[in-house]
Amino acid sequence: MAENLLYKFYEWNISRKLDEEKMPKHVAIIMDGNRRYSKLQGNMDVVKGHEKGVDTLEKVLDWTIELGIEIVTVYAFSTENFNRPEHEVKGLMNLFVKNFKRLVGHDKIHRNEVKVKVVGKLDLIPDDVLEAIHEAEKATENYDKRLLNIAIGYDGRQEIVDSIKKIADDVKEGKLDPEDICEEDVSKNLYTAGLDDPNLIIRTSGEERLSGFLLWQSSYSELYFCDSLWPELRKVDFLRAIRSYQERERRFGV
Repeated sequence: MAENLLYKFYEWNISRKLDEEKMPKHVAIIMDGNRRYSKLQGNMDVVKGHEKGVDTLEKVLDWTIELGIEIVTVYAFSTENFNRPEHEVKGLMNLFVKNFKRLVGHDKIHRNEVKVKVVGKLDLIPDDVLEAIHEAEKATENYDKRLLNIAIGYDGRQEIVDSIKKIADDVKEGKLDPEDICEEDVSKNLYTAGLDDPNLIIRTSGEERLSGFLLWQSSYSELYFCDSLWPELRKVDFLRAIRSYQERERRFGV
């Protein structure tokens, strides 16, 4: 009880010192630690750990709405994750179906006008998951106040390769001169085409690497690494990340 009151006070103290003018527009998150969380609980099924992770994501979305953060991009499932045990992959796919279908009629999503978008190699995704994704995207396609990007079947290197392939097709078809190729051509052919690059990237679980997440887009992103496992992330942990971002002097090109 006393500990909860202390954290509530700490949350309030950090929140009141945050500057609305310095709030990041786009926060990207590597949601790491679901499997380790499951192991630490003893006999918990790994899929249960991922379910706990979904609960944390809902809370984080609430916090970003409170803070006025417009774009959230989360790393939900990499192409390498398909190599995990069949039970875990199948469980995750079922979770995707269940939760994308929930988003279709989710009160908070509609009340806060959150557009849902999935990015990645969608041709790798099972049909039932794709169907649920399309339902969620269709139900929110007219919203423009906030955006939730969910990276599934994603790999940053493959994203850049796919962008180059599209540029090569334009060159082959005579639509683009090789001498005119620039950074903008790469950006507009990425899975995240049209989006502002992330201002801040947060990774949980204590690991300090990007693991192929938004490799092109993160050139000037601020990075924040948090020791908490994703299912255990507290609001105070998230607020610390925002505070750290606001305290930094951002430099571009140095």
